[in-house]
Amino acid sequence: MASISLKNVVKRYGSGKTAVPVIHGVNAEIADREFIVIVGPSGCGKSTLLRMIAGLEEISGGDICIGDRVVNNLEPAARDIAMVFQNYALYPHMTNFDNMAYGLKIAKVPKDEIKARVDKAAKILELSHLLDRKPRQLSGGQRQRVAMGRAIVRQPQVFLFDEPLSNLDAKLRAQTRIEIQKLHLELGITSLFVTHDQVEAMTLAQRMIVMNAGVVEQFGTPEEVYHTPATTFVASFIGSPPMNLLQHAPGCQKGRIVGIRPEHLDIGIGDTGWQAQVDAVELLGAERLVYAKVGDEALIVRIEEGQPAPRVGESIHVSPREGRLHCFDAETGKRI
Repeated sequence: MASISLKNVVKRYGSGKTAVPVIHGVNAEIADREFIVIVGPSGCGKSTLLRMIAGLEEISGGDICIGDRVVNNLEPAARDIAMVFQNYALYPHMTNFDNMAYGLKIAKVPKDEIKARVDKAAKILELSHLLDRKPRQLSGGQRQRVAMGRAIVRQPQVFLFDEPLSNLDAKLRAQTRIEIQKLHLELGITSLFVTHDQVEAMTLAQRMIVMNAGVVEQFGTPEEVYHTPATTFVASFIGSPPMNLLQHAPGCQKGRIVGIRPEHLDIGIGDTGWQAQVDAVELLGAERLVYAKVGDEALIVRIEEGQPAPRVGESIHVSPREGRLHCFDAETGKRI
């Protein structure tokens, strides 16, 4: 296993004055055995960053270190990493055993050791009874486990996951997230996991890198990112529903944006708090979401099951809980 160090990593496409920058000086120190999630919207550069770490994309500036080696100019095979892709990339004509063993055969690992490694990985992933089948005979979740097994048998220093759950349905995604968590606990291999899904990021990450337009907006634990977002982008991207961001609510200072999570608002009795007009009420089983307007700004309030819900069209007063307001600079979007 190994640590990963990213030092002012830059990626540009093209050269000279026409060069287009897509990664803008990323810095991150990832400890040995950590599970890091890189999360952000489509096109933010997260997969490009992962591919640079893997050696599948050249870097335009900075240094990438795996362990004590600068790997900028090393081929992917020399970096001692294993990658799991979203499309499984399994050979359809091979059995699952052969798919998992293929890289070891190419590396001329002895047959007995190959069998031992594949059998061990299959046991961890509960695939032992499926090794004689071919990928077309498996479900999507099972195919993804075979792809993970192929990575495990390599015994790499680093695992790189590029949106591996995006082709699965919601139920399988949840199951596979749990399997990935168990896998990391058992193997303890340093892992980077790319996703655009904030639920995956929040549930899997020990720490998470939130990216936007090639820039790291915040690097911290899920708790830090959720409870103390560094920018308005992080505040609006992490959380479902997202944080309310208000610029003109009563009490907001000029040049500042006030943020409040929907679960930290209370619908009050009387005329205290912000006056709001209810546009819609959404039932989500154990909770309701109240969509309202404070002036011309949208506001979402989350209320628990059993609490009375307002009616559409009703005028209500909403109060933020003490100590739960966040303040951001309106020009830069950064936390104050």
